[in-house]
Amino acid sequence: MPRKLAAAGVLCVVALAQTPRRAGESLELEPSLFVQLPGGKSTPGAIQLVWIPEPLEKYCLGKTHEQCASMDFCIRTTTKNVSTCRNLAVDLAHLPTYPPDMRPRRMLSVTLYLARMKGWEELQDYVARAPKDRLEHFSPLARIKAKVTFTRTPEDDDFRVLEILSVPKL
Repeated sequence: MPRKLAAAGVLCVVALAQTPRRAGESLELEPSLFVQLPGGKSTPGAIQLVWIPEPLEKYCLGKTHEQCASMDFCIRTTTKNVSTCRNLAVDLAHLPTYPPDMRPRRMLSVTLYLARMKGWEELQDYVARAPKDRLEHFSPLARIKAKVTFTRTPEDDDFRVLEILSVPKL
């Protein structure tokens, strides 16, 4: 069963085998996801895929997962006078707002271990050969296309990776 971890208001799901987690409105989509090392460290067999709301993407490039998650939190919170929002890598006044119908409504990530899906071996090969800095900071050169099931409930958004459609070339 997946374990959920909260980091600065960002949903992180650690999954050995992904299973549907909630009932709600589900769609099959093909978003671009960022490839990261979980926690910025090489963990054998583990790959983190991150879905960043489109308005935030350009601000996250070159930043770590934690920095991007903090910006995402500060965009969504109604209490912007907290230490997280005062110590951002980008001036809070320059950050975008999220449209109400945006998918996803916040930054989401999933860490996969031992996944069995089409494209998994190609993704593992890419991660093994990619420069480490490219996987520690968000990079346009470390994006994949994936088929996902996106689920929206009144409380939150969630996604499950079904297939890796394309992996960047090195």
